[in-house]
Amino acid sequence: MGVKRVIVFDTTLRDGEQTPGVNFNINEKFEIAKQLATLGVDVIEAGFPAASNGDFEAVKNVADKIKGVTIAGLARAVKEDIDRASNALKNAERSRLHVFIATSDIHLKYKLKMSREETLKRAVEMVKYARRKFDEIEFSAEDASRTDWDFLVKVFSEVIEAGANVINIPDTVGYAMPREFGELVKYIKNNVPNIDGVIISAHCHNDLGLAVANSLSAIENGATQVEVAVNGIGERAGNAALEEVIMALNTRKDYFGLVHGINTKEIYNTSKLVSKLTGIDIPPNKAIIGANAFRHQAGIHQHGIINNRATYEIMKPEDIGINPDTFALGKLSGRNAFELKAKQLGYNLSPGELNEAFRRFKDLADRKKVIIDEDIRFVVEETLEEFRSFKEGEAWA
Repeated sequence: MGVKRVIVFDTTLRDGEQTPGVNFNINEKFEIAKQLATLGVDVIEAGFPAASNGDFEAVKNVADKIKGVTIAGLARAVKEDIDRASNALKNAERSRLHVFIATSDIHLKYKLKMSREETLKRAVEMVKYARRKFDEIEFSAEDASRTDWDFLVKVFSEVIEAGANVINIPDTVGYAMPREFGELVKYIKNNVPNIDGVIISAHCHNDLGLAVANSLSAIENGATQVEVAVNGIGERAGNAALEEVIMALNTRKDYFGLVHGINTKEIYNTSKLVSKLTGIDIPPNKAIIGANAFRHQAGIHQHGIINNRATYEIMKPEDIGINPDTFALGKLSGRNAFELKAKQLGYNLSPGELNEAFRRFKDLADRKKVIIDEDIRFVVEETLEEFRSFKEGEAWA
């Protein structure tokens, strides 16, 4: 029995586009899709073809031109949406319909105004209607984490019988706790009688900051596909961040024992592209891809890093495609880090020059929040100029 592989389903272009203020045009969707294919995702959810003519054309453009990856389109459980998705994806190398209907009692009562029996009937009918129009059918039980578990088992059993290849368990409103969500996935896996051979997927939102934790818990408990978005963008507080899920699986291979198809060296390029095209800046403290994720300011940390990077880094910046800028110099930084930074900038200081330059740097750091390379150059040049003047004065004397 070989190592298990996690399928990476990227929803940056669909759920990610639901981020307030984000609207990709046809060219931007194509540019991101091309980079996602380079990154190595297995499935690109290109959009919601029935949402607008513009999104239909954008999804069709991706399906027509991007090869080597499954292209998915979202649809409500209605024939018009399914037909629209079918037309958009007809030229895809491999097409997937992602069809959804809500299953929680709160959604049924206040949104759909349908009974459980009506919902089940609609789900089965629409999967049957769609099954010959696409290479794969993914069925999502919207708000699964707030749905009665036995009703979920019944729905999943019947949609699989109707032709679904993938069943998706969404934590649509980011409500679940990691252990609870893992137990739900395990319950589905153990109680849906025809689950063997079907992909179990998890789609987690970040309303309580638990999207990545819940996704990893789902994987740990039997999910074989994870739905993610680059930079964690998406509806409200966003989706599980692709870069965080993937680097957790990589960094803790000893724990998960799983593989995936992502080329991690393309993570940073992908992140920067999505940030640019969405207009959403990446917070400096964002895990994996934030500007400070691989930078160290405290002197104790800097000293440890100089001796062995593994003291304070559990990943290498090069692994995600970042050229390391290890030290963020500031008032807490130590002499070792300052000396190393000066050497990186081309200065080889004598002990006396280093002492004086470091003293001036500390004075500056007390007054200035952000120290950049130009500040270091200024401090060092000023110090060297003073030492040169002193030596010249000695010579004249």
